[in-house]
Amino acid sequence: MSVVKFNVLTVPEGSGHTLEERFAKRAGLVEGQPGFEEFQLLRPVEGTDKYLVYTRWRSQEDFENWLNSQEFRKGHAQAAADADRAGHGHGHGHGHGQGGPAATGSELWGFEVVQRVSAPGE
Repeated sequence: MSVVKFNVLTVPEGSGHTLEERFAKRAGLVEGQPGFEEFQLLRPVEGTDKYLVYTRWRSQEDFENWLNSQEFRKGHAQAAADADRAGHGHGHGHGHGQGGPAATGSELWGFEVVQRVSAPGE
């Protein structure tokens, strides 16, 4: 059965759009990975400042291979470069969704899928 990983990102108020843009720029980096099954970026709508980055993998080994892949490093390097560029030339770059990290904290939660129900045709 599949393995699910949640990267739980604490995102300060006003930085959600920046985080979403950075993830959009990284589109395509994970989809071709062996064992990759699904990705979702989940925006909080009530009661929390935490975004969830949901990925589903065929196995723990496939997830670990992704973490050690060139594509993973490339995606995170691109996000850091985008943050750097946005922070320079604006005078401040923090607190207004401009430069610096879009998230102030991160936790990784892992789960095994023991039951899955999908809509017909999915």
